[in-house]
Amino acid sequence: MKKIIFVALVLYATNVLKAQNQIKGKVLEISKEGVSVPIFGANVYWEGTNQGVVTDINGNYSISEAPSFPATLSVSYVGYTVDTNIFIDNKYVFYLKSSVDLDQVDIEGNKKTTNISLVQPINIQTLSTGEIQKAACCNLSECFETNNSVDVTYSDAISGIKKIQMLGQDGSYIQITSELMPLVRGMQRSYGLSYVPGSWIESIQIIKGSGSVVNGFESLTGQINVEYFKPDNDMHKLMWNIYTNASGKFENNLILSKKKGSWRSNLFTHITYFDNEKDQNGDYFLDMPTCQMFSFLNRWQYFGSDKYIFQINLKGTYDDRRGGQTNEVIVNPYIANINNRIIEFYAKAGKIIDSSQSIGSQTSITLHNQSVQFGERKYEGISESISFNFIYQNQINDKNLLKYGSSFYYDRFVESFSGSNVIESFDSKERLDIIPGLFSEYQFNNTRLNIITGLRTDYYNLEERMFYSPRFNMKYNIGDRAALRLSSGRAFRISNPLVDNMQYLASSRKVLIEADLKPEIGWNHGLNYAYCFYLFDKEGTLSIDLYRTIFENQITVDIESKDKLKFNNLSGSSFANIIQFDLDYNISSNLDIRLSYKANKSVSTFNGVQKVLPLLPKERGLINFSCQDNTEKWNLDVSLNYIGVSRIPNTDNTNTFDKFSSSFTLLNSQLTYKWNSTDIYIGGENIMNYTQSNPIIDSENPFGEDFDASLIWGPVMGRTIYLGLRYNVN
Repeated sequence: MKKIIFVALVLYATNVLKAQNQIKGKVLEISKEGVSVPIFGANVYWEGTNQGVVTDINGNYSISEAPSFPATLSVSYVGYTVDTNIFIDNKYVFYLKSSVDLDQVDIEGNKKTTNISLVQPINIQTLSTGEIQKAACCNLSECFETNNSVDVTYSDAISGIKKIQMLGQDGSYIQITSELMPLVRGMQRSYGLSYVPGSWIESIQIIKGSGSVVNGFESLTGQINVEYFKPDNDMHKLMWNIYTNASGKFENNLILSKKKGSWRSNLFTHITYFDNEKDQNGDYFLDMPTCQMFSFLNRWQYFGSDKYIFQINLKGTYDDRRGGQTNEVIVNPYIANINNRIIEFYAKAGKIIDSSQSIGSQTSITLHNQSVQFGERKYEGISESISFNFIYQNQINDKNLLKYGSSFYYDRFVESFSGSNVIESFDSKERLDIIPGLFSEYQFNNTRLNIITGLRTDYYNLEERMFYSPRFNMKYNIGDRAALRLSSGRAFRISNPLVDNMQYLASSRKVLIEADLKPEIGWNHGLNYAYCFYLFDKEGTLSIDLYRTIFENQITVDIESKDKLKFNNLSGSSFANIIQFDLDYNISSNLDIRLSYKANKSVSTFNGVQKVLPLLPKERGLINFSCQDNTEKWNLDVSLNYIGVSRIPNTDNTNTFDKFSSSFTLLNSQLTYKWNSTDIYIGGENIMNYTQSNPIIDSENPFGEDFDASLIWGPVMGRTIYLGLRYNVN
């Protein structure tokens, strides 16, 4: 208690600091209609120094005087250049203009599609639209083919669903948000990644480590934040993307935008249709399930005030998939059905009190109905989720920033589970999670040093106890081109064992769930070194990551014997160590290369014995080339992914020797032709046609005791050739 009071007093004391020698101003854009629009996120800095600030949502900034004179105050913002600057009402106002509108300016070099910040204290990697469009990226789970920070694998050999991993742990430990509000959470952990169409996404931020306390308590290994396209002046009135592949899958995405008026809007629509029952390997199981999916997102954003911010989003998803055995040959086929119906409501509201203070709220409501069948097993679930986040921000001066607020999470689950080899089936089993919380965060920033320290406290009703999550992030600029980051933080999450591990139901294992499963708690510690260099007058970046995750408690998923699937509280130790190297280099004005290597050691305790986590590659590598012709109409992207060996549980129950998968490489490529407002792209995934041999064990007897379609360590789909078109109307 004394420590909590001390931290509170320190944070309160920062509130009495007074700004000294501050220079205030505003950064505005001159739109095509001649209207001045505030620019959020522009960098305002003193040339030749590391001293700089970022503009707020209204384009305002406040910066200390330069360390020495003479000095020049400058502004930078990607895709813009300074048009004019004036001094009015004791403020320095910069007017920017989009660089694409300047006929007499020649710009050399390419805009980076993946950015590693040397400014942010938290280790953030940003994937832009250009990076996402290097591959088909039908949904969020497929947006990381040219990135080595997030690993993508198939969950099982029947559903066709992909899952992700990060920092040597399962994707359930990643906090996935949409514009910092919950996106893939709770019951959506099973298939929710496939419900975020890639064509809707403007950018993705990958945050390694526990991150900020403001964003919640669940980020253990990292956070993936998705930014949808917004109805601002740079948005196209119409964006249309159609996709089809050689297997017969069809996707259609249409985005309409209303860009004028006080209330501006986007309407996103998505359709997926696939009805081709193919069985290429002759095991009488469909290679991919048939699918009918429809989703929409309608967002409204208020632009009628400099002080008030409003945003409302409504999203709906319907997904129906059928997989398993073909009906034509099998009398009593093994059927896999997946049905999800989701409706989501998001809202943001905020007020700019003055140039240094603001308040805001984030509200999210989700209703989810899920039905899953694997053979004779059936899971049905209904979830109702409400989250609320209230944030107060005080920019005390250009060096000190204080945030604090409260949050509230309400999650109600009603679940039923029955079928063969279910030890304890249940019907309409209800669980209610209520988690109110308080948080406070302080940020210090000077020329070279940037520190974020925070603490949040959350009360969980079922445990009747408080959970404390202290977090620390520090960035130190060694020079003008290098940054060193340290991070440490604690997080916890409430596990939904069946939803989090739905792929293991595609087997004949007996399901055993411990009666009193505890919340999962862990620490994440990280070290990052980022360096921007010039070699032969070409720019490059180097990033080195070292991360360690340690669990105080974890829900262990025990598949070490072929006949049991056990969910237990951790009894022993569990940790993951990872090292990663990333090198991006601009070989020429038309050619970029990315090299990446990652090695990890992830260990947990099963039945009193420490073992490497199963089905998790020990190492991964990536080589990516991106090039374009001199006219910038033709773009070619080629990625070669190396996936190392994985441990496979010993399914013969001898437990004498560990089994390991083969290492393999995957080749993906895409060629894009840009013509006026139209992009035509053709590409291939898994071009070398590598697939895991015998992905379904005992496929001839799916209702027998040896059947297992969940031990997946490699691709279950062979070569895929696809064709697509993007069309924009300004």
